Amino acid sequence: MIHHIFLFLAGLALFLLGMLKLSEQMQRVFSSRIREYIRFSVRQPFYGLVMGLVTTILFQSSSATTLLTMGLVSAGLVSFYHSLGIILGADIGTTLTIQLVVWKVTDISPLFLFGGIILHFLGKDRLKVIGEALLYFGTIFYGLSLIGDAAAPLKESPAFTRYFLSTQNPLTGLLIGLVFTGIVQASAIPISMLVMLGMQGLISLDNAVPIVIGANIGTTATAIIGSVASNVNGRRTALAHLIFKCAGALVCMALLHPFIAVLKTISSSIAQQVALCHFLFNFVMAGIFIFFLTPFSNVIRRILPGEHAVIPVWPEYLDTKRLAEPREALLCVRSELERQIALAQRMLRESLELFITYRKNRQQNVTYMELVMDNLQTEITTYLWGISCGSLSQPLTKKLFAFSSFAYEIERMGDRSVNLGELAEQKSRRKAHFTPAANEELRDIGTLVLENLADTARLVEKKDLALIRIVVERERRIDVKIQNAIANHLERFYRKFCVAEAGPIYVDVLVNLERISDHCRVIARLTNELEEDGQ
Repeated sequence: MIHHIFLFLAGLALFLLGMLKLSEQMQRVFSSRIREYIRFSVRQPFYGLVMGLVTTILFQSSSATTLLTMGLVSAGLVSFYHSLGIILGADIGTTLTIQLVVWKVTDISPLFLFGGIILHFLGKDRLKVIGEALLYFGTIFYGLSLIGDAAAPLKESPAFTRYFLSTQNPLTGLLIGLVFTGIVQASAIPISMLVMLGMQGLISLDNAVPIVIGANIGTTATAIIGSVASNVNGRRTALAHLIFKCAGALVCMALLHPFIAVLKTISSSIAQQVALCHFLFNFVMAGIFIFFLTPFSNVIRRILPGEHAVIPVWPEYLDTKRLAEPREALLCVRSELERQIALAQRMLRESLELFITYRKNRQQNVTYMELVMDNLQTEITTYLWGISCGSLSQPLTKKLFAFSSFAYEIERMGDRSVNLGELAEQKSRRKAHFTPAANEELRDIGTLVLENLADTARLVEKKDLALIRIVVERERRIDVKIQNAIANHLERFYRKFCVAEAGPIYVDVLVNLERISDHCRVIARLTNELEEDGQ
């Protein structure tokens, strides 16, 4: 008996390990295409549904897709309304894992493990990534096979078979599925276990269906936990996911006997009936809600009021129709640069706040905003190239090259803010507390850099000689303060007033702030060289 308990726990551990690692692996691959993901998913809710479905199949986890979507919503890259289609698609996508269990992919899981490890060690680049994905995929289903082996002896237990084969209270089954899924954070585990019990004739469909329904509610636990540290739109997405599942559960429980009868009509295999129950629950729920997302989203907004701006990933002002008129086209670029540098200001503010109170989701917001920053630089540079193909006067040519430099300098500011977020994470993880004096210096320097960035944003909007002098002079003051702060830090470090782990982090923070101020100075000097008639 003890052996089978250990076998069950080992299978559960392997399943969770494979699912987490496969999800991480796919998210790393997916991050390089996240701009296209956003662009496709926000066209209309149906496209979002398709994207959520495909993403969940790749991740093998609807929870991972839900958390990724919540992160994009929280960062303002995807609106709450457009996130709803993705969530519905993720709920359908997760049903494939269960169907693969029905098709007995667990039996060939060692082949995935063997093939994955061979590609991992012998392959390079893309093949190595594919090998790791196969390895983790095999781990998921090998873990499930161990769980099935652990359950096999239950056939010999009269008490177990009597309980699960005789009809029990549906509410008890719903509660079991809800609680167990909430604990393991994956609905695929309890439902896959039901499939394997069904294959061995150890459970009736009457008892399995309520557990499947409960597991579907329990899978929302991941999003609810993640929403605690999220903003209002992230919380709305988590609440919407919970309401989707609860509404589906209420309907299914109210029509439980007709629902079971339909499942028995479709298939005679209990394992297939369980998989179909999971699929139909999510498919019908998505098929109904997809047509009512607008009024549904309005209701959620009333329940959780508040505003949170969405940051357009793609340019808003780069009108290709104006490329034939260089002066007008450059005005479009200036407007886009204003939006880009406003984003840089927000990224810096959020990065500096992380040193006061570190939160993983806020750091993630900064990382997601960097995707927008990179995209804007690429689009602005491409647009400027289109302008350069025409005939330009000398002032306009100078402005074109200056704007190209602006886009680069602003993008580099975003990179520095991402660095600051990573340093804040290191500080939190290592518990590397700064001394009160260091915190005061950091606040002072951070405030000055933010002021310089704000004045630089005004320079991007309009040339101002007085403001240029202020930015350059403030940059000198920042350099002096940073030199003094580093000297003071060395003194504190020598006298053992601060912990060793904090030293390198503190210096790196100051270096990144100095670089952001340097980028401001470059933009100010480039602005100074522009001629008035080129404005």
